Amino acid sequence: MAATGVVKAGYWNCGSAFLVSDIKSSLFTHLFAAFADVNSSYQVTFPTLYKLQFESFTQTVQIKNPDVKTLLSIGGGASGVASTLASMASKQENRKIFIDSSITLARDNNFHGLCLSWLYPSTTSEMTNLESLLKEWRAAVDDEAKKTSKCPLLLTAEVFYSSAIASANYPCKTISNTLDWINVLAFNFYSPGSSPTETAPPAALKNKKNGSLCVEASIKSWINAGLKAKQIALCLPFVGWAWTLTNALQHDLFAPAVGPALSVDGSVSFAQVKVFITDQKATAEYNDTYSTNYCYAGVTWIGYDDLQSVIDKVTYARKEQQLLGYFAWHVGADNNWSLSQKAFDTWDK
Repeated sequence: MAATGVVKAGYWNCGSAFLVSDIKSSLFTHLFAAFADVNSSYQVTFPTLYKLQFESFTQTVQIKNPDVKTLLSIGGGASGVASTLASMASKQENRKIFIDSSITLARDNNFHGLCLSWLYPSTTSEMTNLESLLKEWRAAVDDEAKKTSKCPLLLTAEVFYSSAIASANYPCKTISNTLDWINVLAFNFYSPGSSPTETAPPAALKNKKNGSLCVEASIKSWINAGLKAKQIALCLPFVGWAWTLTNALQHDLFAPAVGPALSVDGSVSFAQVKVFITDQKATAEYNDTYSTNYCYAGVTWIGYDDLQSVIDKVTYARKEQQLLGYFAWHVGADNNWSLSQKAFDTWDK
């Protein structure tokens, strides 16, 4: 594997209605196009509705930044995707179809790398199959590069915020030996789905109430499992969660709540949060104990990352842990590129 420089990455989510041409790619070293599909034959394909955007993704983002590297992210969190990936990984012949088609699709459309978004392998057997997939994928990527005299495709993966899911441990040694880096999804520690009766910080850097549900514990888990700091990129979520308060007068962290607000599940983009604060004249707070932002108006309470949270996380990643970098989920959720710009500038300070 070739040495990778700093990663200041962002994801474009094809379902966000955000135009690829509107991405301010000068603020990123790497951009992920999410998500490619895996069909019933285990071939990697572009989503039909967004085929043209995927095909022109690299060409489009390199207009503003000729040096930006692009990666095709495969899978995602949509219904049925995890089971398809589990089925694919369970047999060698299925893995070969997946691997070969992923490399062909990436090369044919000028991507510089690939990213596995299996959310999530959750049994011991699935972790064993993931290990086989990564070993075979790395071998195929290296073989293709030798045969074509091209630079090897970058190979990455999105992983759970912990190095173990229930009793199933990620194959960390193989991950370290086969992937250029991992994108650790250190967010969504709390949501109205997991914590319907109490507000909570969705992606706190620190958590004095439950030390396992925070960024610090997440990164520690992966490093303790054997990943090098320079193989880890930290998630900067440009999305938050909204709760409905039980009592408008109780609006701190961990205040009583009665489920989601603003959307069916409570999910909200940073751009929508900023509109909410302005339109509802909401009170915005920053809690330095948890390194998290929240706001409230009436009985609506939103936990999210704002500028100070981003500064804290990037500083933690760069100076405290010496990580490889960070990635934003997702660029279309930013507000006038304010979080992207702050992350980019903070890393270099």
